[in-house]
Amino acid sequence: MNAIDVPAAQARIRKCVHCGFCTATCPTYVVTGDELDSPRGRIWLMKDMLANPAQPPSPRAVHHIDRCLSCLSCTTTCPSGVDYMHLVDAARAHIEARHQRPWPDRLLRAALPRLLTNRPLFRLGLRLGRLVKPLAGLLPAQLAAMLAQVPARVQPAGLAERRAPLPVAAPKGKVILHLGCVQPVLRPAIDDAALRLLARHGYDVVISRQSSCCGALDHHLGREAPARAHARANIAAWEAEGDVAAIIITASGCGTVIKDYPALFADDPAMAARAQAVAAKAMDISEYLSQLPPLPSVLPPGQEVAWHSACSLQHGQQVKSAPQALLAAAGFVVRVPAEAHLCCGSAGSYAILQPEMSATLKARKQAALAASLAGTGAKLVASSNIGCIGHLASDELHIVHMVELLDWASGGPAPAGVHA
Repeated sequence: MNAIDVPAAQARIRKCVHCGFCTATCPTYVVTGDELDSPRGRIWLMKDMLANPAQPPSPRAVHHIDRCLSCLSCTTTCPSGVDYMHLVDAARAHIEARHQRPWPDRLLRAALPRLLTNRPLFRLGLRLGRLVKPLAGLLPAQLAAMLAQVPARVQPAGLAERRAPLPVAAPKGKVILHLGCVQPVLRPAIDDAALRLLARHGYDVVISRQSSCCGALDHHLGREAPARAHARANIAAWEAEGDVAAIIITASGCGTVIKDYPALFADDPAMAARAQAVAAKAMDISEYLSQLPPLPSVLPPGQEVAWHSACSLQHGQQVKSAPQALLAAAGFVVRVPAEAHLCCGSAGSYAILQPEMSATLKARKQAALAASLAGTGAKLVASSNIGCIGHLASDELHIVHMVELLDWASGGPAPAGVHA
């Protein structure tokens, strides 16, 4: 497949009327004020690349497209319906194919998906990272940012990763729970909470041994071949499970890519049809739970929690109200921060590859979340994506996954560090 489908990209670009609405909601433009750090400016750079697709992209184009978070806030804002997601995906694939990066950058971009998508290797990397972390100040910014993500303790495999069965009397149906690669290592409590919560609702939960990384890490680095390989493995694994009510995803970054699997196989009609069948059943856990009767809460009502809506959920999947409604039904008082539409700067591997911009957005988001809880005495924040959760946690903010709170409210254990 070509690095970039020129006619398709040109058709998407023509929909942009350069109105500028996107500039107000683009995190990088809000920070820098540089037109080329806005979706409108990046589309101009992509148009320039398409004029000579056989030529290497300019360093300026690479710089500004690399700085895009793929948060898709512009997609939510755009009145013309520009398909920016597939535009920037194609531009990254084109850059990956045509641009020769410095060797340290190439090495890091090749190593990241290999490390993060292999759970045993990732666990080993975290243990080694704990030994090297005291030296972070002596290392280049990207490596220091990587070490900043290393937790104080490496978690053992959870119930979900071990596929510990939770028997359900008279099950209402069967669902697949997608574990992904990073989340079970960094925070196994999330999938364990989802497992208990779904069982409490009366569903048998299947966790396929053959499923793998969703492909997001490779995909957002422009590495389309390995992204498609991950997608094929998942599609085959989930097809083998037979008829299921849904494929449940607890990491919204994974969900956005899985729902878009058909686009990965646009040049393969047979595979695209299989991908479409999978995408049609893929649901964020908040989407699925919102269709079910609420479980009675065992907690006293009124606990304050700020809601951080991950970009992959609110913009990538356009799921906005379901998580807040579920938390409110469980008795929590939900606070929504200012600038809730702006990215926190995590964005998968972005926090490592663009550490300065990521740190700026992180501080801005942390301040907004803290302000939303000011005067309440609370510091509890809920989100839907493991990247945001690890990125934003601080002494002032205790961040958990929404399903951990819903599991707790319906009879499960309290999330680590949270008290009624």
